[in-house]
Amino acid sequence: MAGRIQDRVAVVTGGCSGIGLATVQRFVEEGARVVIGDIDDQRGHEVVGQLGGEQVATYVHVDVTDKEQVDALFQTAKDTYGSVDIAFNNAGISPPEDDSILDTDLDAWRRVQEVNLTSVYLCCKAAIPHMLEQGRGSIINTASFVAVMGAATSQISYSASKGGVLSMSRELGVQFARQGIRVNALCPGPVNTPLLQELFAKDAERAARRLVHVPMGRFGEPEEMAAAVLFLASDDSSFMTASTFLVDGGISGAYVTPL
Repeated sequence: MAGRIQDRVAVVTGGCSGIGLATVQRFVEEGARVVIGDIDDQRGHEVVGQLGGEQVATYVHVDVTDKEQVDALFQTAKDTYGSVDIAFNNAGISPPEDDSILDTDLDAWRRVQEVNLTSVYLCCKAAIPHMLEQGRGSIINTASFVAVMGAATSQISYSASKGGVLSMSRELGVQFARQGIRVNALCPGPVNTPLLQELFAKDAERAARRLVHVPMGRFGEPEEMAAAVLFLASDDSSFMTASTFLVDGGISGAYVTPL
């Protein structure tokens, strides 16, 4: 039985852990061939082996803030597998230095903007010409629930960067809709990923404050986000573009949450 994205070619940044890894695994299960972009070379090659080798997956070391490396990432997908059908622009950081505007210095601000926002610009800029040539494509950019509401714990540059991702995704989705390219923003709530686990380890109180606001009373799992990305990548979402796709356990819809 064919998968939902059978024989399509996907590029996934941040594909060695968390939501990116879960999505890479789900994409391969659903029949796609995947190019994984990350900076964890050892893990990247391990993942390719676990997925079944280079017939289905290829790893590329990429600094997502470097235009030439990003262009090469997407060109690898075209050269290796023949097309660029799906781009999941997911790489991002959330360092502890990014805190209240009163405490976050300019270097920390700029670093988060480069990795979280400029990288999405570069990935879209690299992917769209391939998709225009094909006359089709689906781009999914990872934003966040903090792009649509204020965060309970301030991460000023992270929140601003994700707002930028959301706005850029809407604009691109509108601009290229009639050329067969869909662009949507995935807005996860708090998800049980290495980033969140690191936050728990360093500041359990700060992390716990996030949980109290989730109506479902738990964090999301990477596999749940991957299922949402698959939907946006597949023809099941063929009439969706420029959308804010919230997968957040109800956090953005809550005024107060039950205890």
